[in-house]
Amino acid sequence: MTRRYAVAGTGSRAQSYIRAISERPEDARLVALLDPNPGRLAYHQRFVASLGLPAQPEYGADDLERMVKEQSVDRVVVTSPDYTHADVVSRLLRAGADVIVEKPLTIDADGTRRIVDAMNESGKSVVVTFNYRYSPRNSALRQLIQDGEIGQVTSVEFQWVLDTRHGADYFRRWHREKKNSGGLLIHKASHHFDLVNWWIASSPRRVFASGGLAFYGADNAAARGLGERPARGTVEGSANDPWLLDLRDDDVNRQLYYESEQYDGYLRDQDVFGPGITIEDNMSVIAEYANGARLSYSLNAHSPWEGYRVSVNGTLGRAELEVVERAAVVDDQIDPSYPSGRVIAGDIRADGERLVLQKHWATAVEVEIPRGEGGHGGGDRLIYNDLFQGPGDDPLARAADVHDGVRAVAVGIAANQSLTTGQPITVTDLNLGGWTS
Repeated sequence: MTRRYAVAGTGSRAQSYIRAISERPEDARLVALLDPNPGRLAYHQRFVASLGLPAQPEYGADDLERMVKEQSVDRVVVTSPDYTHADVVSRLLRAGADVIVEKPLTIDADGTRRIVDAMNESGKSVVVTFNYRYSPRNSALRQLIQDGEIGQVTSVEFQWVLDTRHGADYFRRWHREKKNSGGLLIHKASHHFDLVNWWIASSPRRVFASGGLAFYGADNAAARGLGERPARGTVEGSANDPWLLDLRDDDVNRQLYYESEQYDGYLRDQDVFGPGITIEDNMSVIAEYANGARLSYSLNAHSPWEGYRVSVNGTLGRAELEVVERAAVVDDQIDPSYPSGRVIAGDIRADGERLVLQKHWATAVEVEIPRGEGGHGGGDRLIYNDLFQGPGDDPLARAADVHDGVRAVAVGIAANQSLTTGQPITVTDLNLGGWTS
């Protein structure tokens, strides 16, 4: 059966879903686009045409229900900003459409309750797109744990670093205000917490967090003597400042954002050392799990390299995964597509990944990581197949439903509350949409 799809939110993330739909005509058909900004709608109409698809009916933010009815929409892919998810998803469910939503599911406890209530009342479904599950390196670690190679999991040590190309970008766009994104503990780390929940097949019970804005923002810039800063990147002289993003230098950014500012006033290129930033750039979290395991997690958003290190300790040994996604940021061009940095001769850090297993009373062995074709080592193709053709018999259970989405944001929601109170937070006290396990 060919399902009829709409895309709600036509920022940069929408393109990959539109392309995936176009590549599966027997299973999926694009029938509508929705966005409050006519400039972004026009850009995506051009993109749709480049794929050989017909022009799409367009709808504004207030037209969710009308779109579902007029276009007989079966499912909607939601790629709108995080703070809109609770309203958009719950309205779509009640209008009669199933939903595929970009992580995070939502940004706060009230949002989880609204979405779960709407899903239960409507009988429709919600799928959350946790594409990191499908990356072969992460799947290989799940397989190793699931096979019992390290025994019963006792603890997880997880360090994630965002570099000054990728990490900085969260501090120049809408994510920089916690009311919009829930901070990186939700917007970014929900990916990471979902991996832990999935790797060890358990749910978070109690969370304690510490963090703050230690690098970006006006106060930190002043303390380091950076001097007067421009309010945004699209100014003369920005080419000489690696922290500024000139939207005019990239066709996608220029069309999607710079030329679309006139419609809603959204600025994609604010200075990372400007005022108004309310999210943290350094965070640490300790979480206790239902199965007795403990997580020690850290996130840094101004590292000179990007990647992550995770160690899973068990009763039979230890598994270690190290991933270097970009070994260095070595040029002055801040590219929103985040390509790998240039390889420098003699650089001691290289892009790559390694999974190591070491059991008690034994030497370490490297575990092969399967490779696939396409983005994220073949992971993108796998998740799009699951989304648009349906998950098959997957022993790793990579497809994520609304409960996985709630569990992922549960850690971040509790962590944000812990930052405010200075106290550990019991997850069940948050009343996350009736979820208690």
